[in-house]
Amino acid sequence: MSKRSVLAILVLGCLIGGALTGLLFYHLGGPETPPAPGPDQPPRLAQATAAAPPTPDEATGIRIYEQLSPSVVNITTIEVSYDFFFEPYRESGTGSGSILDTDGHILTNHHVIEKADQILVSLTDKLKYPAEVVGFDEIDDLAVIRIKAPASQLKPLPMGTSADLKVGQHVFAIGNPFGLTRTMSHGIISSLGRSIKSRAGYIIDNVIQTDAAINPGNSGGPLIDAAGRLIGVNTSIFTTSGGSIGIGFAVPADTVRRVVADLIQYGKVRRPWVGVYGQDIDPQLAGYLKLPEENGVLVAYVEPGSSASQAGIRGGTQRVRLGFSRLIIGGDFIVAVDERAVTGQADFTSYLLNKNLGETVTVTLYRDGRKIRLPVKLIGKERSYQM
Repeated sequence: MSKRSVLAILVLGCLIGGALTGLLFYHLGGPETPPAPGPDQPPRLAQATAAAPPTPDEATGIRIYEQLSPSVVNITTIEVSYDFFFEPYRESGTGSGSILDTDGHILTNHHVIEKADQILVSLTDKLKYPAEVVGFDEIDDLAVIRIKAPASQLKPLPMGTSADLKVGQHVFAIGNPFGLTRTMSHGIISSLGRSIKSRAGYIIDNVIQTDAAINPGNSGGPLIDAAGRLIGVNTSIFTTSGGSIGIGFAVPADTVRRVVADLIQYGKVRRPWVGVYGQDIDPQLAGYLKLPEENGVLVAYVEPGSSASQAGIRGGTQRVRLGFSRLIIGGDFIVAVDERAVTGQADFTSYLLNKNLGETVTVTLYRDGRKIRLPVKLIGKERSYQM
């Protein structure tokens, strides 16, 4: 056999041996290069790995939700309305609330339940309990309702204070936005000491501003701090779209505590009877009437026996015509209360309505061109919410 033939046989043997070795290695599970997935073949996924442990902030959020979401309820309201042909139809709405105690008292917003003919409350047991109104406060947009449910299903939400809050604190909102039950959002306190106008037209002072997402259905639900305490009741948002844009407002816990105590005990809030009626003064009116400041309240009438009357505040003495309007002039011109500038009747009234009976405030006013300060002791009467 020639050398060329022997060489050819050796090469062929090597090729055959290599092929057989590769085939055997493949069947024994050796490494391979996976084929590219075809058009009908799904890609291979990476093997799942264990989740990383939660960060401290995540752990706080998890704890808040697990401990406190059972204390937040879903409120459904039903209102009976009539169409053009006087045929009745039902309209429903949703809101949120916080359980106050094992007696079934629940805190929410007044505007959530104000037009309701029927109120239903859902707890974690998924049952719907009919609720009755215990009392409401349209000035601060708060209400207390009550249900009859097993005490084991009623987990009260701890009440905190709003006096020591700081801008930048982490907060959590739990509620039922758009009917999605027990949804939690997270943010910070964006500002403190805000003043907003309630739906009833009153000024609510010391409101908490937050960027935690608040949407329709969150109204009446709690704003909670990282310690797991209720520090506010979510009441409204500023929006250009109907949804959250990161500017929400909550009635502070210190206001809530004072209002709730009266609502449960009396069914209403006992407030001072100030007894002042007047005209809002703007820069144009101030110039026309030659008043010493551009904003305030020109007192037209003082109710006999009221706080203002007992303090010596005086009403007007003369009627004048201004365009198509009539004004009563000659009375005191109120410009501040407790060194806080007064911009109008609503501002003045709302500030005093949030004071306690028996407190004394200082009212700054002008009388006959002289600036004087009068102490006003706040008294009440049976229907103390009337001014």
